[in-house]
Amino acid sequence: MSEPVLRRTQSGVCAALMHTPAFRFHSPLAKAISLCGVLSVLTFSAAPVLAADTAAATVYSIDSAKAVESLLLDVAHAGARLVAVGDRGHILYSDDNGASWAQAKVPTRQMLTSVFFINDKKGWVTGHDALILATEDGGMTWTEQFIDLEREAPLLDIWFKNAEQGFAVGAYGALLETTDGGANWEDVSDRLDNEDQHHLNAITEVKDSGLFAVGEMGGMYRSGDWGQTWETVEGPYEGSLFGALGTGETGGILVYGLRGHMFRSADFGKTWQQINLKGAAGRLDFGLSNGAVLKDGSVVVVGHGGSVLKSTDKGHNFAVINRADRLSLSGVSADEKGNLILVGQGGVHVASPTGTAPQQ
Repeated sequence: MSEPVLRRTQSGVCAALMHTPAFRFHSPLAKAISLCGVLSVLTFSAAPVLAADTAAATVYSIDSAKAVESLLLDVAHAGARLVAVGDRGHILYSDDNGASWAQAKVPTRQMLTSVFFINDKKGWVTGHDALILATEDGGMTWTEQFIDLEREAPLLDIWFKNAEQGFAVGAYGALLETTDGGANWEDVSDRLDNEDQHHLNAITEVKDSGLFAVGEMGGMYRSGDWGQTWETVEGPYEGSLFGALGTGETGGILVYGLRGHMFRSADFGKTWQQINLKGAAGRLDFGLSNGAVLKDGSVVVVGHGGSVLKSTDKGHNFAVINRADRLSLSGVSADEKGNLILVGQGGVHVASPTGTAPQQ
């Protein structure tokens, strides 16, 4: 069955659009939680990849005391610091385990979709218009590395192997690679057997195995040589997958998406086991968006309806709750005490290690 696609109107109200081949984009938040996206009925241009237009006047995100309560799509650690990204070019950082947040200087007002740090200083962010931003100071200030306005489509996830080599994925099968820390990005989408240009929603590392990417229509791709060549994986599910997460075990990976569908592989995608997710109200039927492996090795996945799923056995079994506020969640990390840092609707939520009320 087709899923409705949501977009944000100019007034900020969400309008449901039927899922059709002409308009099949689930949006960067659909990559996360199928909330409100921003995209017209456009496809990628055949024009060559262009460097960022530095001649245009830079427009910075607007400082707002309410940014911490606005829509945020991802959160990650830069050393001990937490960094969250989201709507209107907002990037926030916290040095006190999420108790307070400062707003970074960001040269865009575009929606930002994902954040990745290779160490406590160096990180990258993706966003609309195939935007990639970079920081050298732990997320306090950002510069534009890449943008392709002609695509008018977002990049949705980013991953770096080291300070030089990285990949970004996004709408209409976008796969970009850099070998110089982002100074230059090359479109290498033709490495994938993705003739229909299905959207790529997530990319992740699988321990001692390689890279794994997932997207719409149950699309799965793996690379045993860290992105140089890719093979299509026959997956167990034909609905959209919004996230992929290495479990920390050799060959171990979780993928998840629409209506609480989650699958686990222990052999880099050769075989799959469906995870039966049940909460207090029965089978979990909310879309799942994003996840993280915490310092203690536990796995946390979040999604619609305030869903928080936690596993202490590398993703074999999950405890499932739905937070009382039912706000959809799109990103998760944890502080030094194990309290969860959740982001999504309503901005930042600091919760107990189970995802419920804040721990005192």
